[in-house]
Amino acid sequence: MAEDVLKGRIALVTGASSGIGAAVAESLSRAGAKVAITARRQARLDALAQAVSNQGGEVLSLPADMRDSTQIREVFESIRQRWGGVDILVNSAGLGRVAPLADGPMEAWREMLEVNVLALAICTREAVQDMRSKGNRGQIIHISSMSGHRVPTGAGGMYSATKHAVRAMTEALRRELRAEDSQIRVAAVSPGYVETEFAEVMTGSSASAQATYSRFPCLQPVDVAATVMHILEQPAHVQIHDVLMRPAAQPS
Repeated sequence: MAEDVLKGRIALVTGASSGIGAAVAESLSRAGAKVAITARRQARLDALAQAVSNQGGEVLSLPADMRDSTQIREVFESIRQRWGGVDILVNSAGLGRVAPLADGPMEAWREMLEVNVLALAICTREAVQDMRSKGNRGQIIHISSMSGHRVPTGAGGMYSATKHAVRAMTEALRRELRAEDSQIRVAAVSPGYVETEFAEVMTGSSASAQATYSRFPCLQPVDVAATVMHILEQPAHVQIHDVLMRPAAQPS
């Protein structure tokens, strides 16, 4: 079914150099979409682009820093020039830092806010412009977190705050689009523990990441990608709005 729905559609996946973003990009390509991928690490993007191309997919690799609004806009301009704009946006770029609210470093707070919230908002705005120009239809999917639905104990308060913001922005955009009778759909996918590079980036320790992911069988990036594909496969009158998913053994 995905091949019928997505063949020839233009998709952009942010944070595509690893983890969930890379898995989503590969799944979209296998379903026949033309896929633009962006992240900071060009070598990682190029390797993914080569893998997609080797499987017969059409891919556009666009390195960019999500903290730079000019670079974000350039990504969208490149897609417009190549393919005429996006039909699908998957906002997968995001990160966490150990940065307590009582005494954490401001730069870590700023980084999370700029990547997890502001960049997501800019990408969404640019995608909506494209979708309006292409018949006022399309799909935006935010990769959020269970931390947007509860506040875990520990030093991740600002990270959780950014994901609560994503939750609010998802609903706010849905209401904005409904007010103008738009056919553009918006969804958020909020996973629990997914075995990616996230924990190592957050803690700065590979040993700590290994300890985090070894407590119970965690979700894998392909599990989240399968949920993204399920959302995209729905008929036009169905809007899956908010998906919470966690490992079966995760207690919180």
